[in-house]
Amino acid sequence: MSQARAVVFAYHDVGVRCLKTLLSGGVAVPLVVTVADDPHEVQWYASVAATAREYGLEVRVPADASDPELLRHVQSLSPDFLFSFYYRALLPAPLLACARRGALNMHGSLLPRYRGRAPVNWAILRGERETGATLHYMVERADAGDIVDQLAVPILEDDEAREVFAKVTVAAETILARSLPQLIAGRAARRAQSIEPGQYFGRRRPEDGRIDWQWPARRIHDLVRAVAPPFPGAYAAVAGARWHIHRTRLVAGTAPPGAVPRLYAQHGRCLVACTDGQLLRLLAVADAHGPVDLEALAGELALAAVPLG
Repeated sequence: MSQARAVVFAYHDVGVRCLKTLLSGGVAVPLVVTVADDPHEVQWYASVAATAREYGLEVRVPADASDPELLRHVQSLSPDFLFSFYYRALLPAPLLACARRGALNMHGSLLPRYRGRAPVNWAILRGERETGATLHYMVERADAGDIVDQLAVPILEDDEAREVFAKVTVAAETILARSLPQLIAGRAARRAQSIEPGQYFGRRRPEDGRIDWQWPARRIHDLVRAVAPPFPGAYAAVAGARWHIHRTRLVAGTAPPGAVPRLYAQHGRCLVACTDGQLLRLLAVADAHGPVDLEALAGELALAAVPLG
């Protein structure tokens, strides 16, 4: 049997690891398509373009996945497979049709849950205890094609988005490595996914990180860790100033009597008494001047609590 050929559309850590998995599995990759880095985004992840060039692969960075020249080039390559690994655009039907043996996508959730954008962030935000990666066939509708394989990973109580994303990246690499021989042999399993209502999620924006102090403690904690740096981060108004809340922890016990919500000190810790009577500890905070000294702040709060919201 001749060597399998795949055109790869990829970005981010998942893109790098899955590209390396294909190459390690003996797949020829005549073309890698990626996207230009966003100058307004913190580049905390690996570069697909740099990795591809290290392997001597052709790299293209089109402005649009619908570029006619890109389509003609992919058609000329006559690939067996087309893979999308965290590529930041939906691939149009004419591109999908170029793959003689199938076009497949690696998605960062356990489909059909959390279809669409930012699946890791959304799963944390909604208090999930697990997520994962799913390898599935691509169709015109986003994240709706037949599933080849899935692998779950845990989301721990205090896991932040970057930590969960690292787990999902390993899950994606594992799935692809174990599915690749069956895909090449034409024996890979595939099952239709039932499209569940309310499971499509859109892109998150920096302004979505605003904390409402009327929320219960867990909801605030989940938002903070879902958007913690290197993502844009959660923010809130405290005593008329804008604070960036980077890390929190749920604390056992209940808030002492008094008006809530409020920020106060206990045993040298800065705590928020939330509307549900639960406590949230502030572990990393910044304001317009930089990181807030929480030890010094606890000393000030020992004299008087600060009402929130």
